[in-house]
Amino acid sequence: MRQVLLPAPDAGGPPLRQVRRRLVLALLVLVVTALLVWFGRDGYHDNANAHLDLLGAFYYATVTLSTTGYGDITPVSDGARLTNILVITPLRVVFLIILVGTTLEVLTTRTRQLWRINRWRQDLDGHIVVVGYGTKGRHAVETLLLKGTPKTSIVVVDPQRRAIEAANADGVAGVVGDATRSEVLRRAGVERAAQVVVAPQRDDTAVLVTLTVRQLNKGAVVVAAVREDENAPLLQQSGATVVVTSASSVGRLLGVSTLSPNTGAVLDDLLTVGHGLDVIDRPVTRAEVGRSPQDCGDLVIAVVRGRRRLTYSDPEVAVLRPEDRVIAIHRSDVHRSDAVAEA
Repeated sequence: MRQVLLPAPDAGGPPLRQVRRRLVLALLVLVVTALLVWFGRDGYHDNANAHLDLLGAFYYATVTLSTTGYGDITPVSDGARLTNILVITPLRVVFLIILVGTTLEVLTTRTRQLWRINRWRQDLDGHIVVVGYGTKGRHAVETLLLKGTPKTSIVVVDPQRRAIEAANADGVAGVVGDATRSEVLRRAGVERAAQVVVAPQRDDTAVLVTLTVRQLNKGAVVVAAVREDENAPLLQQSGATVVVTSASSVGRLLGVSTLSPNTGAVLDDLLTVGHGLDVIDRPVTRAEVGRSPQDCGDLVIAVVRGRRRLTYSDPEVAVLRPEDRVIAIHRSDVHRSDAVAEA
């Protein structure tokens, strides 16, 4: 999948702001030209009036800068003609460059950007959408990357442009917008995503995002985070596959660490990817089929069989099957490329 490190454009994005800035500059050039003509009005002949007034000065500046030139107002004095040669003609060139250059640049930039985004969206399939790039979302992306997920398989959605710029700096693509809206999630390709991480700042937002995700994608794994335990059932009813309660999880870890600092340190180590011990989810290798979970190279703590999660000591998993997956603990400095290849 091709990687795009630019936020997807929303209405009123940078091209339109650039047009507005240049239009203001063009109006400034027009006003300067009109004032020059007005100050030197005695050197101009107006066929419609005996003397050139302020409206006539703006009219002359407009038709002159736009190269229309009706000829009803003309410079007749040497000073007015010299001003037209040395000042107004260069201003006319600047005026045309601003208007024509802005039009061409905006059309070219917009077309190129839309082409890149369309190509990027077409390549999105089976990716991971992370909603919210605050503390939770950023650490979720960091863990995914440490677990081997390619940067090109992650798309971040956040309403803050600064958050998307931070995601771009971390090497992942981003979409600026409110994830409770279907069109924003569609820009991130959520209907073709394999997993969705819902990690906004507010619990009510997490519920709305989960409902919207489920409306667009019935089969994706949706992992949602909430602050309070009382909101977890709402997330489950909204369609979340897994609900993580941040406040209670931190509280339990604090309690365990208070009674046993060593136990707390081990649990924190297990949750930190790439340091000491890691919790992994992997398929059973061919060499492990038909054997007991205790005979595996890793310390197996659970076996996933179908949609059920069984403990390693459960009588049903006395013998591992080819379709099983194991949840195990292993040293992060031990490479299991051989086991993965065999699987």
